[in-house]
Amino acid sequence: MSLAADIPLSATFTWIPRQADFDAFARLSGDDNPIHVDPEFSARTRFGRTVSHGMLLYTRVFAHLKALYPGRPHALQTLMFPNPSYADEELTFSFQENPGKADQILIEVKRSADGAVTLSGTCDLGGEK
Repeated sequence: MSLAADIPLSATFTWIPRQADFDAFARLSGDDNPIHVDPEFSARTRFGRTVSHGMLLYTRVFAHLKALYPGRPHALQTLMFPNPSYADEELTFSFQENPGKADQILIEVKRSADGAVTLSGTCDLGGEK
């Protein structure tokens, strides 16, 4: 049974992060590591270009979970970032209720072009506010 009767068991969204998003997040968070904000520096790294802050991706996850499950606080989340996300490349965000654990959402973010997972994790939802 779905966590909420009117919410599907799974949902998918897409988003294309831009360099301006990386720059704005760096200003807001204070994380101005050049791997995120300096294209010339990043071109000389193994990534070859700037990569997203992991927590910028999670802010998008958080927003989608709040929209999917309004009034449900996040009790616990686990996150892994196995591959980079790049500016100007579409990402697909997938959310699936965990059939094996009540109130847990399975999260996956993939690069749409090649399917590489850039964020994987779970979110345990608390009770209604």
